[in-house]
Amino acid sequence: MPDDLQTSRPHPTDTPTPAASDPALPVLAPDTVAQVASTVSRSRADSTRRNYAADWQRFTAWCQREGHVALPAHPMTVAAYLLDAAGTVTASGERAYSPATLARWVAGIGYHHRTAGHPAPGSHELVTATLSGIRRDYATAGQRPRTPRAPLLTADICALVDAARADRAGWADEVLERRDTAILLLGFAGAFRRSELVGLTCGDVSLHRLDGLHIRLRKSKTDQEGRGTVRALPFTHSHSSCPPCAWLRWAQVVAAYDHGGRPAVIRLLRNAEPFDGHVCRGTRPRMAADSPLLRSIRKNGLLSDTALSGAAVHKAIRRRAEQAGYDPDTVQLLGGHSLRAGFVTQAFRNGASAHAIMRQTGHSTPAMLETYAREHAPLIGNAVTHLGL
Repeated sequence: MPDDLQTSRPHPTDTPTPAASDPALPVLAPDTVAQVASTVSRSRADSTRRNYAADWQRFTAWCQREGHVALPAHPMTVAAYLLDAAGTVTASGERAYSPATLARWVAGIGYHHRTAGHPAPGSHELVTATLSGIRRDYATAGQRPRTPRAPLLTADICALVDAARADRAGWADEVLERRDTAILLLGFAGAFRRSELVGLTCGDVSLHRLDGLHIRLRKSKTDQEGRGTVRALPFTHSHSSCPPCAWLRWAQVVAAYDHGGRPAVIRLLRNAEPFDGHVCRGTRPRMAADSPLLRSIRKNGLLSDTALSGAAVHKAIRRRAEQAGYDPDTVQLLGGHSLRAGFVTQAFRNGASAHAIMRQTGHSTPAMLETYAREHAPLIGNAVTHLGL
């Protein structure tokens, strides 16, 4: 065992000794300290902070049961914690935790250590080697395989939209159809993550007379600092698959509800012209800029004032696939990410370059796209197509 792993276990009351070169901690007003803490807490997404808090609670509870010190934790303690979790199985005999989950736990442990002024144990070679060994063990045993969402391609999106419109049986059904069509066409053409899609407000979307829709993405998974970017969703030849048309039809419902409630929505839909051509050049409805664009809908057609959840997007896609007659096994492979995965897959199949795809998806490197190409478009750029067989 390396010498640095044979050190005695630190006592809970031990605190790190400041280096001689460390500046003295300033005396600040309580309000200033609170402001600093609040700003630091916002450096990570809400979901990340919630996950880190839950992961830290799990780790400290495990340390208490096993008689280990949680803060500061020795790298050997973290390695033992990971091995214990990796050996946990469900009632069906499957691994309970994936390597990605274990890696997130290590990140959360490191975050709490750095916040308390201690070095992150996850950066120690023992912890990184333990994670690597666990991944190799999982792969060798064929356990916890990745289950990526199946992509929905252009033909799939059109089929789901057509089926949704054909199944309308009243004004309440049309409210749901208009929203779900907007989810499908905006999510697919914009290559949005479901968290990005449900985070859109009415003010984030504008209609450009040449480009189609301009959708302002205020922040994303790869832009936590909120520099923002604009994604353009163009007009299309067919009105039935036109993202600007889908947005306008849903925006009309939102505007009617916000200004007149349920009666105004019923009046709008009963007086609406048949949707047999483009409507995207029509009058743009007035909506509150900060109100959520996509919202939940009750069975009676009443809209919610709060934003739709990512889980609801997942359910809507599966529901529409079922209504379109998709095989149940296929439906189980679909989800919110099927729209973004479908965009990348369809773009690759249509000959788009990685750079062109990244302009819409916001991926930081072309390597991030290789998974889609390898799993869903394996013949694109593949020499096997040049064998002359």
